[in-house]
Amino acid sequence: MSSAGIEIIFVHADGSRKVVQARPGRTLMEVAIENGIKGIVAECGGSCSCATCHVYIGDQFPELLGAADSFEEEMLSGTAARLEPDSRLSCQIKLEEHLSGLVIRIPDRQY
Repeated sequence: MSSAGIEIIFVHADGSRKVVQARPGRTLMEVAIENGIKGIVAECGGSCSCATCHVYIGDQFPELLGAADSFEEEMLSGTAARLEPDSRLSCQIKLEEHLSGLVIRIPDRQY
């Protein structure tokens, strides 16, 4: 990890990428909003009540991220984009140093 923080790679539905640095303790959603990541709407501001911060986390760090709880699972059932096994709400993922290098795919739509 670089001294700048946790490196997160956001991959848009069109394949374009944006690499950002994050501080530990922030949520993935907060980092996306702060860095102008298109495709993360976060309409509810991170209160896990809208599913407009839906992302795909891939299979790099599943054991480190943990599973979605039952409330998040319920919210995920209402996503506009296709639900996949690695679907998560970015407001529910707290970033820690060991997650540096995480690649996050953004769905093609949130509505």
